[in-house]
Amino acid sequence: MMHGWIIRYLYENREQDIFQKDIEQRFAVGRSTVTNLIQLMEKKGFVKRESVKQDARLKKVILTEKGIASQESFEDIVEHIEEELSEGISEEELHIFYKVLDRINQNVKKYEVR
Repeated sequence: MMHGWIIRYLYENREQDIFQKDIEQRFAVGRSTVTNLIQLMEKKGFVKRESVKQDARLKKVILTEKGIASQESFEDIVEHIEEELSEGISEEELHIFYKVLDRINQNVKKYEVR
């Protein structure tokens, strides 16, 4: 499950240099856990690590073509499911539904602060 989150994070930020520490901070996960995840994802061909020219100790985490294809395929599946689930529901009804969900989310956040 965490693999998918990391792939999505790398995909959404593919124009930036992402390092292991960025992944650790983004997901509030320890260094050893992220190291193991990246090694497994590397072994499966979803990511690669590339040294930075200025400092060879720093390694960027980059999606491979397989990683990019995986994320794009996942997004296509989600889009298809959303289309199926919203069949017969007007744009106006969906807009109202999302507004209500947003309001509920805001209320939950207020409740969590208490």
